[in-house]
Amino acid sequence: MPTPKKSTSGSKKPLVYGAVIVVAAGLLGFASYKATAPDSSSTDTSTAPAAEVSADPQAGIYPELAKLARRDTGDKLAVGRADAPVVLIEYADFKCGYCGKFARDTEPELIKEYVEDGTLRIEWRNFPIFGEESENAARGAWAAGQQDRFWEFHAAAYAEGAKEKGFGKDRVKALAQEAGVKDLARFMKDLDGEAARAAVAEDQEQAYGIGATSTPSFLINGRPIAGAQPKETFTRAIETAAEQAKTAAGAGAIEGTAEGSAK
Repeated sequence: MPTPKKSTSGSKKPLVYGAVIVVAAGLLGFASYKATAPDSSSTDTSTAPAAEVSADPQAGIYPELAKLARRDTGDKLAVGRADAPVVLIEYADFKCGYCGKFARDTEPELIKEYVEDGTLRIEWRNFPIFGEESENAARGAWAAGQQDRFWEFHAAAYAEGAKEKGFGKDRVKALAQEAGVKDLARFMKDLDGEAARAAVAEDQEQAYGIGATSTPSFLINGRPIAGAQPKETFTRAIETAAEQAKTAAGAGAIEGTAEGSAK
C-alpha cells in the first residue's frame, strides 16, 4: 500500500505533554495505521474491510491524550454538547476510503444513539496525508464550517463515488454548493486563506504528534482506536468511557460532600 505523503510544515516528532512523551499509539494500533490507508491499486477502497488491529476497549487509556478534547462551544467542526462525558476525536482525510466507510456506515448511527442523548461529542480533526487534493478538501471543510455547513460538506465529500471525482479547487467549490454554503465567494477566499491553512496544520500536527501515520485515527476519552473498525468497537469504547465518567463524577461528588462536612 502507498506511503502517505506527509506535510512538510513543522515537526513530526511526538508531542510532549508535561513529562509524558506521547507515542501511546504504538501499543494500541497506531503503529499499524498504514494497514488502513487506501490502496491506490484498488478500484473501490471504500468497501474494503477494516484492518485487523488492536482496538480492545478495555486496553489502556492515556489521560494526556484525553486532554486533546477541545470542548469549545464555538467549534464549527464538532457535534454534540461541549460538556458531554465522552469525546471522540476523529483524525481523517477526505481521500481516505476507510474514512468514508466510517462516515457513511458508522458515524451517523453513533450520532443518533449517543450524540443526540448528550453522551457523546465528536470533534473532527483534518488530517490530510495524501497530497494536494487532500489539503484542498481539508481547507474546504474548514471553510464550509465558517458558514456552519461543515457536516453537510463532510457528507457530500464522503458520499459514494465522491472521492473518485477528486478534490481539485473546482470540485471542492461544487461540493460546497452541494452542501448549501451560501456565500461561495467567501468560501473560495477562506479556502485559500491563512486561517484555513493554519487550522488544518494545527490538526495535522496534533495527529502526527500522537504518533498517527495514517487514517482514520480515533481517540475516545484518551483511548486510541485504529481504523474503520466495526460499530461494536466504538459502541463498547463509548459505553465504557461513559460509565467511567459517571463513576468519576460520583466519586468527585462524594469527596466534595465529605470535604464540606469536615469544614
